[in-house]
Amino acid sequence: MYLAALILVLSTAMFFFYFQTICQRILAKEFDHDYFLAIVNANRLEFPSVRKAVEEFDTPVDYARFSMMLKCDYLALTYLLKNAANQAHRYTPQDRLLILYFQANYLWLHIGHFLKLDEKSPILRLTSVLQYFGNVVGRRVNSSGFKDLSASDYLLTL
Repeated sequence: MYLAALILVLSTAMFFFYFQTICQRILAKEFDHDYFLAIVNANRLEFPSVRKAVEEFDTPVDYARFSMMLKCDYLALTYLLKNAANQAHRYTPQDRLLILYFQANYLWLHIGHFLKLDEKSPILRLTSVLQYFGNVVGRRVNSSGFKDLSASDYLLTL
């Protein structure tokens, strides 16, 4: 009985460790330039300001506001990820993994807030996922057949 519980706990811990490692490797992918800036400006996304506030200022995190801002940006970017310059209108396997990773970190942010734990590290992980999504959408829009349009002009045509 105890051995089965120990095996279950260890295998679950290993699963989460490998899941986080795979997601961190996907997020470490380098882009030739910051494509996400055009997407942020075109859609008035807030995650860069959230990241800046968390990294630069040593003040308590405004949990309710940051949580809502990140959730709204997540919904906008996942929509764009699926529909903007994507002929298949599907998520790639990497996108699906990062969506799960975002949702797990978002849940951890809520749990951490409830338990009065550190909220800055989950927020930084959430903003890195959103930045990756913005880079992917921006690269797709940039490499699409609408090279004469800016990213904001293209997104307005959706």
